[in-house]
Amino acid sequence: MAAGRLKIDIRRKKILELLAQNGQVTVTELSQLLDTTQTTIRTDLDTMAAEKRLVRIPGGAVAVPAQAAQKDIPAERTDAFDVQKRAIAAQTLQHIQDGDTLFLNSGTTTLRIAEALCARKRLCVVTNSLRIAELLAGNPETHVVLLGGEINAIYGFTFGDDAIQQLGRYQPAWAILSVDGVNAAQGVTTYHAEEAMVNRMMLQKAHRTIIAADCRKIGRAGFTGICQLDDHFTVITDSAAKREELDAIRAVGAAVEVAGET
Repeated sequence: MAAGRLKIDIRRKKILELLAQNGQVTVTELSQLLDTTQTTIRTDLDTMAAEKRLVRIPGGAVAVPAQAAQKDIPAERTDAFDVQKRAIAAQTLQHIQDGDTLFLNSGTTTLRIAEALCARKRLCVVTNSLRIAELLAGNPETHVVLLGGEINAIYGFTFGDDAIQQLGRYQPAWAILSVDGVNAAQGVTTYHAEEAMVNRMMLQKAHRTIIAADCRKIGRAGFTGICQLDDHFTVITDSAAKREELDAIRAVGAAVEVAGET
């Protein structure tokens, strides 16, 4: 019994380590990596979700958001990929000029982009992220519109029919999206089906789109599809992204920029 309990604890510790590294895990991946059945993995994830050690999503789990789990700890101390996200934010800023209009969806990468945008003047930003709206509202140079609708309290974003209808009023120069997966075959994906509809409307209404995704997201596919990639997209990532995946993304027409590289 004690040995069995120890084995369970070791397996669940490994799951938390993988979540810390990647931000999300799938049942299929964990079953293969940990050499156990998908039924066992689902039991692990359900139990750990009940203990508030992770957040369950269809087909897997994501890490407990830093703002929910450790509200007093700055994001840069809880996000192992914060350096990469800041680099992506700096690269994204090069595309944005004073006076631009843009959509920003929710996510830790777009939060870093929002911080970088404070260097620009007279921006108009429409967002469904509570944290981004709060951040930019403190900058007198930025006009902020927070979308209404229902609220996902765990991740701090709005969604639903009201949010989508409100998006229909705007036609900004840019949509800048943080997503959970980008690859040539499945396109742009997310683990949040409820936010996918908001993201699709942002893409439809904006003139140009930037997909901001750190190296973990390149080549990965999330649970819900948002759109396919084409020549209307620019994907911005960091230098650790797999080159073969970036080449495949370029092959379907999307531009690719690697932060820090000319």
